[in-house]
Amino acid sequence: MRGAIGGFIGSMAFGLMMAFIMPPPLLEVAIPTMYGFEATPENPAMGAGWILHQFHGVMLGLAYVAYAEFPAVRSWVDPRSIGGGITHGVIWGVVTTIVLAVIVMPIWLQSIGFAGAPPFPNIGGGTLLSLLGHIVYAVPLGIIYAIYRE
Repeated sequence: MRGAIGGFIGSMAFGLMMAFIMPPPLLEVAIPTMYGFEATPENPAMGAGWILHQFHGVMLGLAYVAYAEFPAVRSWVDPRSIGGGITHGVIWGVVTTIVLAVIVMPIWLQSIGFAGAPPFPNIGGGTLLSLLGHIVYAVPLGIIYAIYRE
């Protein structure tokens, strides 16, 4: 539950950043298009984008729990403390940026013929905003995981 709740809350923060700070059309066009919605800048699918983004956040929150419970991670910096939650939240933000924004998203969008697909690997100015967004997502996740431990 900690991972799902933390992922949902972190995704809300990152989603707000995507909606108001990051250049469109990521939330309202690119994410829905990845799942077969016919979204365009002229006909965005904001609701679908939010739902899918929140789904991603919950799933990545569950994956964070698997990472945080790994014995080597716990013995290095305990993710069940606030400081450890912040530390591992930043690490999780960096990892998810590299895996998802730099590698997976460009391949996925290019494979479905999305006209606005970023180049592979997706490294550029927008990637820095993505990194910040993934950290904005993962730090609350790490803190919630630490606070609501058993």
